[in-house]
Amino acid sequence: MAKDSSPISKVMTAKEAVEKFVFDGAVVGLGGQNVGRCAMALVHEIVRRQIRNLTVVGCNLSINMDVLVGAGLVRRCEGGTGNLEYFGTTFCFRRAIEQGVMEMEDYSHLGVLSRLMAGEMGLPFMPTKSMLGSDMLTQQAASTGKKYELVDNPWKPGERVLLLPALQPDVAIIHAQKCDPMGNVVIEGFLCHDVELVRAAKHTIVSCEEIVPTEKIRMDGERTNIPYLYVDAVVEQPFGAHPTGAYRYYDYDIDHVKLYQKFAREGGKAYDDYLKKYVFDAENFDDYLDRAGGFRMMNSLIKRMKAML
Repeated sequence: MAKDSSPISKVMTAKEAVEKFVFDGAVVGLGGQNVGRCAMALVHEIVRRQIRNLTVVGCNLSINMDVLVGAGLVRRCEGGTGNLEYFGTTFCFRRAIEQGVMEMEDYSHLGVLSRLMAGEMGLPFMPTKSMLGSDMLTQQAASTGKKYELVDNPWKPGERVLLLPALQPDVAIIHAQKCDPMGNVVIEGFLCHDVELVRAAKHTIVSCEEIVPTEKIRMDGERTNIPYLYVDAVVEQPFGAHPTGAYRYYDYDIDHVKLYQKFAREGGKAYDDYLKKYVFDAENFDDYLDRAGGFRMMNSLIKRMKAML
Protein backbone atom coordinates (compact mmCIF):
# COMPACT_ATOMS: atom_id res chain seq x y z
CA MET A 1 0.00 0.00 0.00
CA ALA A 2 1.82 3.12 -1.21
CA LYS A 3 1.39 6.12 1.03
CA ASP A 4 2.08 9.83 0.63
CA SER A 5 4.89 10.15 -1.94
CA SER A 6 5.54 13.90 -1.70
CA PRO A 7 9.25 14.66 -1.02
CA ILE A 8 8.75 16.71 2.14
CA SER A 9 10.07 16.46 5.68
CA LYS A 10 8.09 14.05 7.83
CA VAL A 11 10.00 14.78 11.03
CA MET A 12 7.75 15.00 14.08
CA THR A 13 7.99 14.61 17.83
CA ALA A 14 6.77 11.35 19.31
CA LYS A 15 3.79 13.19 20.75
CA GLU A 16 2.83 14.71 17.38
CA ALA A 17 3.17 11.41 15.52
CA VAL A 18 1.19 9.35 18.01
CA GLU A 19 -1.51 12.01 18.27
CA LYS A 20 -1.90 12.08 14.49
CA PHE A 21 -1.78 8.38 13.60
CA VAL A 22 -2.77 6.28 16.65
CA PHE A 23 -6.38 6.33 17.83
CA ASP A 24 -8.74 4.46 20.13
CA GLY A 25 -9.59 1.07 18.63
CA ALA A 26 -6.67 1.08 16.18
CA VAL A 27 -4.93 -2.05 14.91
CA VAL A 28 -1.29 -1.40 15.79
CA GLY A 29 1.54 -3.40 14.23
CA LEU A 30 4.69 -3.60 16.35
CA GLY A 31 8.13 -4.11 14.84
CA GLY A 32 11.30 -5.43 16.43
CA GLN A 33 11.47 -8.60 18.47
CA ASN A 34 12.49 -9.91 21.87
CA VAL A 35 15.29 -7.62 23.12
CA GLY A 36 16.06 -5.92 19.81
CA ARG A 37 14.80 -2.72 18.20
CA CYS A 38 11.43 -2.33 19.93
CA ALA A 39 9.99 1.19 19.46
CA MET A 40 9.74 1.92 23.18
CA ALA A 41 9.71 5.73 22.92
CA LEU A 42 6.57 5.55 20.78
CA VAL A 43 4.98 2.93 23.05
CA HIS A 44 5.57 5.16 26.08
CA GLU A 45 3.84 8.01 24.27
CA ILE A 46 0.80 5.83 23.54
CA VAL A 47 0.65 4.90 27.23
CA ARG A 48 0.94 8.53 28.34
CA ARG A 49 -1.90 9.46 25.99
CA GLN A 50 -3.99 6.48 27.21
CA ILE A 51 -5.10 5.37 23.73
CA ARG A 52 -7.35 2.39 24.42
CA ASN A 53 -9.05 -0.67 22.92
CA LEU A 54 -6.05 -1.43 20.74
CA THR A 55 -5.50 -4.58 18.72
CA VAL A 56 -1.78 -5.34 18.73
CA VAL A 57 -0.29 -7.50 15.98
CA GLY A 58 3.19 -8.83 15.23
CA CYS A 59 5.35 -11.93 15.03
CA ASN A 60 7.20 -11.81 18.33
CA LEU A 61 5.29 -9.50 20.65
CA SER A 62 7.80 -8.42 23.26
CA ILE A 63 8.18 -5.79 25.98
CA ASN A 64 6.65 -3.16 23.68
CA MET A 65 3.40 -5.13 23.65
CA ASP A 66 3.64 -6.04 27.34
CA VAL A 67 3.81 -2.39 28.41
CA LEU A 68 0.66 -1.60 26.40
CA VAL A 69 -1.15 -4.60 27.88
CA GLY A 70 0.04 -3.81 31.41
CA ALA A 71 -1.31 -0.27 31.02
CA GLY A 72 -4.74 -1.72 30.19
CA LEU A 73 -4.83 -0.39 26.64
CA VAL A 74 -5.07 -3.65 24.63
CA ARG A 75 -8.28 -5.57 24.05
CA ARG A 76 -6.84 -8.07 21.57
CA CYS A 77 -3.54 -9.51 20.31
CA GLU A 78 -2.85 -11.40 17.11
CA GLY A 79 0.65 -12.80 16.93
CA GLY A 80 3.17 -15.57 17.17
CA THR A 81 4.32 -15.32 20.77
CA GLY A 82 4.89 -13.06 23.74
CA ASN A 83 8.30 -13.41 25.37
CA LEU A 84 11.64 -11.84 26.24
CA GLU A 85 13.81 -14.85 25.40
CA TYR A 86 16.31 -15.43 28.23
CA PHE A 87 14.32 -13.10 30.50
CA GLY A 88 11.16 -15.19 30.32
CA THR A 89 7.58 -14.69 29.27
CA THR A 90 5.78 -11.36 29.00
CA PHE A 91 3.98 -11.46 32.32
CA CYS A 92 1.32 -8.77 31.78
CA PHE A 93 0.40 -10.46 28.51
CA ARG A 94 0.10 -13.89 30.12
CA ARG A 95 -1.90 -12.59 33.06
CA ALA A 96 -4.34 -10.72 30.80
CA ILE A 97 -5.02 -13.93 28.83
CA GLU A 98 -5.40 -16.04 31.98
CA GLN A 99 -7.81 -13.54 33.52
CA GLY A 100 -9.83 -13.22 30.31
CA VAL A 101 -9.42 -9.46 30.04
CA MET A 102 -7.73 -9.68 26.63
CA GLU A 103 -8.36 -11.82 23.56
CA MET A 104 -5.45 -13.70 22.00
CA GLU A 105 -5.45 -15.12 18.49
CA ASP A 106 -2.46 -17.44 17.96
CA TYR A 107 -0.52 -17.73 14.72
CA SER A 108 2.89 -19.07 13.85
CA HIS A 109 5.48 -16.43 13.01
CA LEU A 110 5.26 -17.46 9.37
CA GLY A 111 1.48 -17.27 9.64
CA VAL A 112 1.66 -13.62 10.71
CA LEU A 113 4.22 -12.86 8.01
CA SER A 114 2.00 -14.54 5.39
CA ARG A 115 -0.92 -12.35 6.41
CA LEU A 116 1.23 -9.23 6.15
CA MET A 117 2.51 -10.31 2.74
CA ALA A 118 -1.08 -10.61 1.54
CA GLY A 119 -1.77 -7.17 2.97
CA GLU A 120 1.20 -5.53 1.27
CA MET A 121 0.30 -7.06 -2.11
CA GLY A 122 -3.38 -6.15 -1.87
CA LEU A 123 -4.46 -9.81 -1.85
CA PRO A 124 -7.43 -11.02 0.22
CA PHE A 125 -5.53 -13.98 1.64
CA MET A 126 -2.27 -15.91 1.47
CA PRO A 127 -1.89 -19.70 1.09
CA THR A 128 0.55 -21.44 3.43
CA LYS A 129 1.33 -24.81 4.98
CA SER A 130 2.40 -23.23 8.24
CA MET A 131 0.20 -24.15 11.22
CA LEU A 132 -1.11 -27.32 9.55
CA GLY A 133 -1.31 -30.09 12.14
CA SER A 134 -1.15 -27.67 15.08
CA ASP A 135 -3.80 -26.86 17.66
CA MET A 136 -3.81 -23.27 16.38
CA LEU A 137 -6.40 -24.56 13.92
CA THR A 138 -8.77 -25.46 16.75
CA GLN A 139 -9.29 -21.75 17.43
CA GLN A 140 -11.45 -19.46 15.34
CA ALA A 141 -11.30 -15.68 15.28
CA ALA A 142 -13.46 -14.11 17.98
CA SER A 143 -13.99 -10.96 15.91
CA THR A 144 -15.04 -12.53 12.58
CA GLY A 145 -15.70 -16.19 13.44
CA LYS A 146 -13.28 -17.27 10.71
CA LYS A 147 -9.55 -17.36 11.35
CA TYR A 148 -8.60 -19.44 8.31
CA GLU A 149 -9.91 -21.56 5.45
CA LEU A 150 -8.62 -25.07 4.77
CA VAL A 151 -8.79 -26.05 1.08
CA ASP A 152 -7.48 -28.66 -1.35
CA ASN A 153 -4.58 -27.72 -3.59
CA PRO A 154 -6.29 -27.54 -7.02
CA TRP A 155 -3.07 -28.74 -8.72
CA LYS A 156 -2.37 -31.56 -6.30
CA PRO A 157 -5.53 -33.38 -5.17
CA GLY A 158 -5.40 -34.57 -1.58
CA GLU A 159 -2.91 -31.92 -0.46
CA ARG A 160 -4.38 -29.49 2.05
CA VAL A 161 -3.51 -25.77 2.03
CA LEU A 162 -4.28 -23.16 4.65
CA LEU A 163 -5.61 -19.76 3.56
CA LEU A 164 -4.95 -16.92 6.00
CA PRO A 165 -6.70 -13.52 5.70
CA ALA A 166 -4.71 -10.42 4.78
CA LEU A 167 -3.54 -8.20 7.62
CA GLN A 168 -3.41 -4.43 7.11
CA PRO A 169 -2.76 -2.62 10.41
CA ASP A 170 -4.01 0.94 10.84
CA VAL A 171 -0.52 1.96 11.88
CA ALA A 172 2.89 0.29 12.01
CA ILE A 173 5.33 1.36 14.72
CA ILE A 174 8.98 0.46 14.26
CA HIS A 175 12.42 1.60 15.44
CA ALA A 176 15.40 1.85 13.09
CA GLN A 177 18.99 2.98 13.22
CA LYS A 178 18.79 5.72 10.58
CA CYS A 179 16.21 7.73 8.63
CA ASP A 180 16.36 10.79 6.48
CA PRO A 181 13.75 13.58 6.87
CA MET A 182 11.70 12.18 3.97
CA GLY A 183 11.34 8.79 5.64
CA ASN A 184 13.89 6.58 3.90
CA VAL A 185 14.72 3.96 6.52
CA VAL A 186 17.97 2.06 7.14
CA ILE A 187 17.69 -0.93 9.48
CA GLU A 188 20.94 -2.60 10.48
CA GLY A 189 21.12 -6.21 11.63
CA PHE A 190 18.00 -8.38 11.68
CA LEU A 191 14.93 -7.10 9.85
CA CYS A 192 12.35 -9.31 11.57
CA HIS A 193 8.95 -8.67 9.89
CA ASP A 194 9.31 -4.89 9.85
CA VAL A 195 9.52 -4.41 6.08
CA GLU A 196 6.39 -6.45 5.37
CA LEU A 197 4.61 -4.80 8.30
CA VAL A 198 5.30 -1.30 7.03
CA ARG A 199 4.33 -2.14 3.46
CA ALA A 200 1.03 -3.64 4.64
CA ALA A 201 0.06 -0.89 7.10
CA LYS A 202 -2.09 2.11 6.28
CA HIS A 203 0.28 4.47 8.13
CA THR A 204 3.77 4.13 9.58
CA ILE A 205 5.66 5.88 12.37
CA VAL A 206 9.41 5.26 12.48
CA SER A 207 11.53 6.27 15.45
CA CYS A 208 15.26 6.24 14.81
CA GLU A 209 18.60 6.68 16.49
CA GLU A 210 19.56 9.50 14.16
CA ILE A 211 18.23 11.48 11.22
CA VAL A 212 20.80 11.76 8.43
CA PRO A 213 20.76 13.87 5.24
CA THR A 214 18.96 12.41 2.24
CA GLU A 215 22.17 12.82 0.23
CA LYS A 216 23.94 10.42 2.57
CA ILE A 217 21.14 7.85 2.21
CA ARG A 218 21.33 8.08 -1.59
CA MET A 219 25.10 7.54 -1.62
CA ASP A 220 24.49 4.00 -0.35
CA GLY A 221 20.97 3.42 -1.61
CA GLU A 222 20.99 -0.39 -1.43
CA ARG A 223 21.03 -0.14 2.36
CA THR A 224 17.60 1.51 2.39
CA ASN A 225 15.22 -1.18 3.64
CA ILE A 226 12.05 0.93 3.50
CA PRO A 227 11.60 3.81 1.01
CA TYR A 228 10.01 7.08 2.02
CA LEU A 229 6.68 6.50 0.26
CA TYR A 230 5.69 3.97 2.97
CA VAL A 231 6.50 6.26 5.91
CA ASP A 232 4.28 8.98 7.39
CA ALA A 233 6.27 10.19 10.39
CA VAL A 234 9.94 10.17 11.44
CA VAL A 235 10.82 10.63 15.11
CA GLU A 236 14.47 11.10 16.09
CA GLN A 237 15.04 9.54 19.49
CA PRO A 238 18.48 8.29 20.51
CA PHE A 239 18.17 5.15 22.65
CA GLY A 240 14.54 5.01 21.54
CA ALA A 241 14.51 1.21 21.80
CA HIS A 242 15.67 1.09 25.44
CA PRO A 243 15.69 -1.26 27.31
CA THR A 244 15.98 -3.33 24.11
CA GLY A 245 19.01 -2.83 21.88
CA ALA A 246 19.81 -1.31 18.50
CA TYR A 247 22.51 -3.16 16.54
CA ARG A 248 25.73 -1.16 16.09
CA TYR A 249 24.45 1.54 18.46
CA TYR A 250 23.92 -0.07 21.87
CA ASP A 251 23.14 -3.40 23.49
CA TYR A 252 20.02 -4.26 25.46
CA ASP A 253 19.97 -3.18 29.10
CA ILE A 254 20.12 -6.39 31.15
CA ASP A 255 19.53 -4.62 34.46
CA HIS A 256 16.47 -2.70 33.33
CA VAL A 257 14.89 -5.66 31.54
CA LYS A 258 15.28 -7.66 34.77
CA LEU A 259 13.80 -4.76 36.72
CA TYR A 260 10.85 -4.56 34.36
CA GLN A 261 10.27 -8.32 34.57
CA LYS A 262 10.31 -8.17 38.37
CA PHE A 263 7.48 -5.65 38.47
CA ALA A 264 5.59 -7.24 35.55
CA ARG A 265 5.67 -10.62 37.29
CA GLU A 266 4.35 -9.12 40.52
CA GLY A 267 1.66 -7.06 38.78
CA GLY A 268 -0.88 -4.97 40.66
CA LYS A 269 0.42 -1.93 42.55
CA ALA A 270 4.05 -2.89 41.94
CA TYR A 271 3.54 -2.70 38.16
CA ASP A 272 1.49 0.49 38.46
CA ASP A 273 4.40 2.01 40.41
CA TYR A 274 6.78 1.07 37.60
CA LEU A 275 4.54 2.77 35.01
CA LYS A 276 4.17 5.84 37.22
CA LYS A 277 7.91 6.29 37.72
CA TYR A 278 9.17 5.46 34.25
CA VAL A 279 6.28 6.47 31.97
CA PHE A 280 3.57 8.68 33.46
CA ASP A 281 5.85 10.87 35.59
CA ALA A 282 8.43 11.13 32.81
CA GLU A 283 8.01 14.29 30.76
CA ASN A 284 9.32 12.54 27.65
CA PHE A 285 11.59 9.63 26.69
CA ASP A 286 14.76 11.56 27.51
CA ASP A 287 13.39 11.97 31.02
CA TYR A 288 12.68 8.23 31.13
CA LEU A 289 16.29 7.52 30.11
CA ASP A 290 17.55 9.71 32.95
CA ARG A 291 15.34 7.81 35.37
CA ALA A 292 16.64 4.50 33.98
CA GLY A 293 20.29 5.39 34.61
CA GLY A 294 21.11 8.34 32.42
CA PHE A 295 24.52 8.89 30.86
CA ARG A 296 26.24 6.16 32.87
CA MET A 297 23.74 3.56 31.65
CA MET A 298 23.93 4.75 28.04
CA ASN A 299 27.73 4.72 28.04
CA SER A 300 27.76 1.20 29.47
CA LEU A 301 25.41 -0.09 26.77
CA ILE A 302 27.47 1.54 24.01
CA LYS A 303 30.68 0.01 25.36
CA ARG A 304 29.04 -3.41 25.57
CA MET A 305 27.91 -3.19 21.98
CA LYS A 306 31.35 -2.10 20.73
CA ALA A 307 32.95 -5.01 22.56
CA MET A 308 30.65 -7.39 20.68
CA LEU A 309 31.35 -6.00 17.20
